[in-house]
Amino acid sequence: MNKALKNHKVASHLLLIAFSLLMLYPVIWWVGASLKTTAEMSSPSIWPRAPIWENYTKGWQFSPEFTFGRFFGNTLLMEFWNVLGGVLTSAIVAYGFARLNFKFRGALFSILLLTMMLPGQVTIVPQYILYNKLQLMDSYIPLVLPHFFGGGAFFIFLLVQFIRGIPRELDEAAKIDGASVYGIFYRIVLPLIKPALVTVAIFTFIWSWDDFFAQMLYLNSVGKFTVGLALRMYVDQFEIQWGRLLAMSLLSVMPSVILFFFAQKQFVEGIATTGLKG
Repeated sequence: MNKALKNHKVASHLLLIAFSLLMLYPVIWWVGASLKTTAEMSSPSIWPRAPIWENYTKGWQFSPEFTFGRFFGNTLLMEFWNVLGGVLTSAIVAYGFARLNFKFRGALFSILLLTMMLPGQVTIVPQYILYNKLQLMDSYIPLVLPHFFGGGAFFIFLLVQFIRGIPRELDEAAKIDGASVYGIFYRIVLPLIKPALVTVAIFTFIWSWDDFFAQMLYLNSVGKFTVGLALRMYVDQFEIQWGRLLAMSLLSVMPSVILFFFAQKQFVEGIATTGLKG
């Protein structure tokens, strides 16, 4: 019996390893391709004959005026405010829906959930017209400002579900001790929803980092470009600099990978426990 169980575990591990390698194959090819010349891109071999490390050095030195570090700095600065605004405001709005009793709360929450079914393309034109009339084009404000108004319906819903799972007896005990509504939020609720807040932060970071269309719509100056817009500059109508493009695109995903690596425990906990909340 033990031998059969051991063989089953070995087979399961081998199967998982095989699937892992299959999933990692595009990434491995990506790394190899970032070290190839343009002529070698059509080669079936994963690794180049002679690695071209200049793809990284020359790719990083985007132009005599700008390096790729400038674009990383622009994107990380924007992400800082996006994550800060999304986490704080979504937590506040979710606390209001989950714990406070006010008129039309149910109706407003239903409208909030309905906005999750609204395609983002529907709001692009009116948002563009609004920011254009406010003379906010070619700035990060149109990309950052929406995150300071609740962070998004999905994040509010996620946090509402999490807060509803926190016993109300804790609120009552805090009230007896003299805590106000704000004190309960800051001292009781906020520390307990930390895993869900980490989940919101990770999703906000990744989604806004990859939001190429909005960045292309509102940013025009090269000095203000994000990483995604800078990568587009390696593609022109005459030539695509594949080596540099793949090298810099590989570096561009590193912040998201590093963030998820260090916060994966809280991320998984936030997703799992939120799914169990009523």
